[in-house]
Amino acid sequence: MVATSWTARLKAGLARTREVLNTPVSELFVLRRVDESLFEELETALLQADCGVSATQWLLDSLREKARKQKIEDGETLKRALIDSLTELLKPLERALDTSRAKPFTIMIAGVNGSGKTTSIGKLAKWLQSQGRTVLLAAGDTFRAAAREQLVIWGERNNVPVVAQAGDPGAVVFDALSAARARGTDVVIADTAGRLPTQLHLMEEIRKVKRVAAKAQADAPHEVLLVLDANTGQNAIAQVRAFDDALGLTGLVLTKLDGTAKGGVVCAIARERPVPLLFVGVGEGIDDLRPFVARDFAEALVG
Repeated sequence: MVATSWTARLKAGLARTREVLNTPVSELFVLRRVDESLFEELETALLQADCGVSATQWLLDSLREKARKQKIEDGETLKRALIDSLTELLKPLERALDTSRAKPFTIMIAGVNGSGKTTSIGKLAKWLQSQGRTVLLAAGDTFRAAAREQLVIWGERNNVPVVAQAGDPGAVVFDALSAARARGTDVVIADTAGRLPTQLHLMEEIRKVKRVAAKAQADAPHEVLLVLDANTGQNAIAQVRAFDDALGLTGLVLTKLDGTAKGGVVCAIARERPVPLLFVGVGEGIDDLRPFVARDFAEALVG
């Protein structure tokens, strides 16, 4: 029941991106011949959905080859071939979050202002609880008092303890890891202040937070996740590059897919900076953040 429900929500969440793709894709159903003009329309649609030039070219080359080898002449078959090509492109991004490697398992969250970090932390905590894990949150965004308050509210809502204090974010993370060890908590999720990659002093500060975590616990943080707002489209690639260079990202969380027609940016990430996409968010509900599955995403994208 849950899987079906999530599939439906994912499809609904990608509706705006799918609308961009749907004109050429739906025309495939009525066209008797799969010809070059059709591929040109599809190219335009993929670019408008923010797939990026490299991913669009890869998809078209893949699709042309499938059409030639399989002698595809009808739209429905070509649509299935497009889903297969999308799945093939996105599959390298698919990786499950395994929190059993350490205790406490530490997840550090980074991102620009307004990307949905704090909300994503609340949803991720809920998902981890559904997997039978105990969670503690570290309110490492000490710049914004509202961020601490928001995280505390999420914690209260999910019955998750939050370590929050003003001052140095590294100290907050250190104290959170100490508390988690004392309580036998499975997972620590550490928030950090939103920052632009161009704010070099803030990028240095987040590197310091990472170093402090490593001093508090060997191998911590075990995951460094960047939260991306899907609405930023191609700008997401620049964010991934900058934060990956600064921190060595282990994964991505892509939020707000339901509010954008730029869901194709996942394809661009797969081609240009294939950092694993661990979770996707398609709504504001507590359960609207789930693990990324390439085939499900491709199916929902094309419809």
